[in-house]
Amino acid sequence: MTEQATIQVLLDRLNNWRLPRALRLKERVDRGEQLTDYDLTFLKKILEDGRNAAAMSSSHPELESLISKLTDLYSHITRKALENEQKN
Repeated sequence: MTEQATIQVLLDRLNNWRLPRALRLKERVDRGEQLTDYDLTFLKKILEDGRNAAAMSSSHPELESLISKLTDLYSHITRKALENEQKN
């Protein structure tokens, strides 16, 4: 698979699966809910994808803004989830 094809697969996965689910998780943690083990497994997967995407951004600077926004979203989710966990 070419690098361009890999990027396309990652973007499709992001748009159709990962981003909608991440936004639902954000809504839940913003309401003060805790994450399930399944949610945590999902977060681990998207963080792995994020590391792969960050490595690609060095040769594709047009992805840097998107990767930065996703990193901020995932950081927010994990930070709020930890806060929610500590409250209970």
